Amino acid sequence: MSMTNAYEPGRAELGAIDRTLVARRERLLGPAYRLFYERPVHIVRGEGVWLYDAEGGAYLDVYNNVPSVGHCHPHVVEALCRQARILNTHTRYLHENVLDYAEKLLSTFPSELAHIMFTCTGSEANDLAYRIARSFTGGTGFIVTQLAYHGGTHVIAELSPSLGEYVKLGDHVRTVPAPDAYRNSGDEVGAAFAKNVRQAIEDLHNHGIKPAALLVDTIFSSDGVFTDPAGFLAEAAELIRGAGGLFIADEVQPGFGRTGGHMWGFQRHGVVPDMVSMGKPMGDGHPMAGLVVRPELVQAFGKSRYFNTFGGNPVSAAVGMAVLEVIEGEKLMANAREVGAYLHEGLRRLADKHPIIGDVRGAGLFIGVELVRDRVTREPATDETTRVVNGLREKRVLISSAGPSANILKIRPPLPFSKDNADLFLSTMDEVLVTT
Repeated sequence: MSMTNAYEPGRAELGAIDRTLVARRERLLGPAYRLFYERPVHIVRGEGVWLYDAEGGAYLDVYNNVPSVGHCHPHVVEALCRQARILNTHTRYLHENVLDYAEKLLSTFPSELAHIMFTCTGSEANDLAYRIARSFTGGTGFIVTQLAYHGGTHVIAELSPSLGEYVKLGDHVRTVPAPDAYRNSGDEVGAAFAKNVRQAIEDLHNHGIKPAALLVDTIFSSDGVFTDPAGFLAEAAELIRGAGGLFIADEVQPGFGRTGGHMWGFQRHGVVPDMVSMGKPMGDGHPMAGLVVRPELVQAFGKSRYFNTFGGNPVSAAVGMAVLEVIEGEKLMANAREVGAYLHEGLRRLADKHPIIGDVRGAGLFIGVELVRDRVTREPATDETTRVVNGLREKRVLISSAGPSANILKIRPPLPFSKDNADLFLSTMDEVLVTT
């Protein structure tokens, strides 16, 4: 997978302060970390949908889903500080916060999903889902999409092909093409996806591997953002269950009202997963995550000791509760639906003007814009996407890219994003596309 918005030393002139920071970063953090953009952004402060650099310049954030209710939301910050002044400790003492939060969070899920287990990261949540799936099914085989990202633990990295060629997939892992309605319009999306899942199940069986689970990010964000038609996941979920496996919905990116019509991405497809993983958007960036499960799945697993020192600690629970209160109180799911539709329509108008835009797709405030060199052949405009992403950065608008050819603009701003913010993004995008 290409990474079009990665910093590469020597490609762009940096100021003295940024050169020093890059050098220190390389010396102290080593080579595995990556920076965004040809000219990295030195951010020192955030507020709402804005990020501010060291010189006080404001950047419109059209990318960061982790600060889900906005950077440094006052209600969330106050909840964190208030509880931190009283108590923060590990999770093996009785405390009301985690129970109050669990009740409120579980109330947003279908009743079949009645237990929640807290972790600190989405990687940990998916790692726990992996363990439970193996324990419950007795299988070891996992099916993921071809460019999925599910986390960074050893086990979950083997289920995350987007990490690249140097992170090898496990022998027990099978990949299937993402449900791409733009490039495979001749096939019915759900049937085509289910066909590929069926073939993956058969291949696992042919190698003596019993299926344990189908694990998907329900908006397929790393694969290129695939949302429609709503309902296309149902047949594949039925197939994996018929093979004795489970259906796991990774909601780290599409969850918490981002898709506009529902709190959770899987709800657009009319399915109830066996497990649902969540990540840092549940804490507006505070390091917290969790796994919601059907109770019967953890009956056997629960015989073994599970412990997460800080998963569900009093401060994290207070933060999580505050995030839910903001989503509800500020009607952010409705905002995602309304502003997302407005932004989607604005991007379609840009497509009428700029032939490089081949497709606009998404749900709520999660949109993918596929750039192509030719609308007939749909040849990926990878180099052009690099120029668009970095051109927007130079105009202080931050987005990223996705997909196997890194030619899909990934647009997922914090949920308070307004129509005025959308207008600024659209006008800046228009300026950049004119010069691309």
